[in-house]
Amino acid sequence: MGSTVKGTMLLTATGLFSQVVGFLYRIALSRMIGAETMGLYQLVMPVYSVLMSLTAVGFTVAVSTWSARFHALGDEGAVRLALRRGLGCFFLVAVPLVTVVAAASDPISVYLLGDARTRLGVMLLAPCVLLTGVENLHKHCFYGIGQIKPPAASETVEQLIRAGAVLGLLACLPAATAEEQVGVIVLGMVCCEVCSATVLVALFRRHWRRTVPGPARERVSPRRMFAAAIPVGATSLLGTLLGSANAVLIPARLVAGGMEAGEAMAAFGVICGMTLPMLALPTGFVGALCLVMVPDLARRTARGDRRAAAGFLHRVLTATSLLMAPAMTLLAVVGPVVGQMMFRTQAVGEFLTPLAAGTLLTCYQSVLSGALNGLELQGRAARNAILSDGVQLVCTWVGVRVWGLSGFVVGFVLSALVGMGLNLASVLEATQLRLRLFDWFGRPLLAALFMGVWCRLFFRILLDRGMAGPLACGLCALMGVVLYAAALFAQGWPGDAWRTKGRGRDGR
Repeated sequence: MGSTVKGTMLLTATGLFSQVVGFLYRIALSRMIGAETMGLYQLVMPVYSVLMSLTAVGFTVAVSTWSARFHALGDEGAVRLALRRGLGCFFLVAVPLVTVVAAASDPISVYLLGDARTRLGVMLLAPCVLLTGVENLHKHCFYGIGQIKPPAASETVEQLIRAGAVLGLLACLPAATAEEQVGVIVLGMVCCEVCSATVLVALFRRHWRRTVPGPARERVSPRRMFAAAIPVGATSLLGTLLGSANAVLIPARLVAGGMEAGEAMAAFGVICGMTLPMLALPTGFVGALCLVMVPDLARRTARGDRRAAAGFLHRVLTATSLLMAPAMTLLAVVGPVVGQMMFRTQAVGEFLTPLAAGTLLTCYQSVLSGALNGLELQGRAARNAILSDGVQLVCTWVGVRVWGLSGFVVGFVLSALVGMGLNLASVLEATQLRLRLFDWFGRPLLAALFMGVWCRLFFRILLDRGMAGPLACGLCALMGVVLYAAALFAQGWPGDAWRTKGRGRDGR
């Protein structure tokens, strides 16, 4: 447990730093290219996500899980063999696929994405996918064997290089059209991935020169690698396709509802390129926790220790609520002012409160999905994710045309609620962990609600008295921490919130 906590803390610090750098990068990017070009860039990214699902996602999960399993059994040679097999299978699938996509970039941009200005960005995704796959396979092998520092260092450097490369290229290579601007952004991503992949490969070779693993005691054949990767990759692909279809549909359905094409692309750019990334700023903890939790649970499952896994999950859910509930509440209060200062548009704060609630639900959904993957229940996690994405897609198709972006927001909240509920039910069934609604959700949400009401009043008073926005946000955040802590203690926290009790179905 100690190594898990240390790994989570390190990855959380790295993730938060990366989120801050990425947020500042998006601010600068939005000011350089505008909301409409930002929307075009957001259209290109689903293609990138689909390609990664088709080529890398299944192999990274297989390499991470097997690395954790073989490392727990002391078979370090099989760990290295699993990585080699994963890389070989990845290139076997990825090289012909990205070649076809680059050659067909014109029809993809026109007929699938609905905007010919995305063609150059789609074409330049080919080298980016290959490099990202190499990087992710090495990174998840490190996670599997419990080596957190090398990928954490790489993640930190990667964000800085990406921001510098993209913004530097945009400044040095003036683009006359929106298509060229999108192409320059993707070219900057390629430069970043060159550095990241090189660093991780060098760090991995250095690690194995120090450990000198013996020959593999367990054989990892390409057929076995494909057998493990195909179900995960296929379900990830289906979920990615649903998410990508949703992203492509938003501007199209806005136009169908009577909005002009340029205005629709700008609105799409604001909500998906500005508002949601701002809300994602505090969620570095969740991503770090999932990266450490999956191999940790895989090791416990390999040893047949599901009892300890259930107790670990109880603490994970409690920690997620305690950190994410106040963060989302505080952003709902100060977010409109922060968005106005950073992105220079009031539209950022238009749907901030319901989107903050939806983001909190997605945090629970992500943690529970990672738990299912660690418990070797990837099929259930994939099924739940697909059902959740299906809810969002239906709401986008039906609601956006009638209610505009409000339809997307409703779908965002409902889909996260469905995904969280299904994942929670699956985890409870698999681990026989007793449901503790008050510890996991009730106490933190009540404290966050109390904090939010008073912080909103305090923040409004500060602004009405003429205080500068940044100072008002800082004072409101400090007051929020004090109020949240006071509300928790008033409810008897910590009490037994971190302990699993010796009663109920779980027997802890």
